Amino acid sequence: MDKIKRIAMVAHDERKQDLLEWIQYNEQSLRPHALFATGTTGGLIKKTFPSLSVTPMQSGPLGGDQQLGALIADNKLDMLIFLMDPMSPHPHDVDIKALLRLAVLYNIPAAYNRSTADFIISSPLFKDAYEPVMKDYSDYLDRKA
Repeated sequence: MDKIKRIAMVAHDERKQDLLEWIQYNEQSLRPHALFATGTTGGLIKKTFPSLSVTPMQSGPLGGDQQLGALIADNKLDMLIFLMDPMSPHPHDVDIKALLRLAVLYNIPAAYNRSTADFIISSPLFKDAYEPVMKDYSDYLDRKA
């Protein structure tokens, strides 16, 4: 993970305003980094913060979560900020679970609420290059072959 981070940003509809407030509070810290976001969230970030570099994906229900998951699997994302709404049903819940699983599998920092996002962005590790410890799954893969 380089000093310049590639950060995925996702927020359920009921949490988009919370994410925008969090970004506003942390705009200076986020400015040097590359942001990737699901469709609607990415559009809101680009409109509200034109100084930030944002690459929008599809909307989550249209495959945006899966696009971000593919970037994680290809080692093209370094962290995930996903402000989730635990009180509403989501029709693409299986896609969300797949995205969260990949964040765990590839050992990238992931925040699912604002407090955890605050801890990640305020960590001294956020400002420097970092080499995460990766679990070796080769034994698992050999058993499945």
